Amino acid sequence: MTGALLSGCGSDETGSVDTTTTSSPPSTTALAQPTGEREPATVTVLVDNMTFAPAEMTIQAGDTVTWKFDDNVPHTVQGIGDKAMGINSPIIDKGEWSYTFTAPGTYRYLCSLHPQMRGAVTVE
Repeated sequence: MTGALLSGCGSDETGSVDTTTTSSPPSTTALAQPTGEREPATVTVLVDNMTFAPAEMTIQAGDTVTWKFDDNVPHTVQGIGDKAMGINSPIIDKGEWSYTFTAPGTYRYLCSLHPQMRGAVTVE
């Protein structure tokens, strides 16, 4: 309990403050508990020499795949089928493009400029 005794206006009296405090024992529920959740990962696919490397991979929902383009010709990452419709990079010569996979399933893709270049991401 904290209280204060204040003096009135124009008084020469000095105020005093009660500094008594009460405390309760620490609660054990305030300690951090591990949740077992993992941080989302980022996986890299190299686009070079007319290939996606690795061409196939398995990731967890919430993970991001980054395609790094380092070839002598431009490429794209284009989803195949309804499930992969959101996978649609611009044409890229050099640089990178990323996509975060949020739902389980298998997502097939290809380079729209070089359809023989194909890959797949399986999301668990």
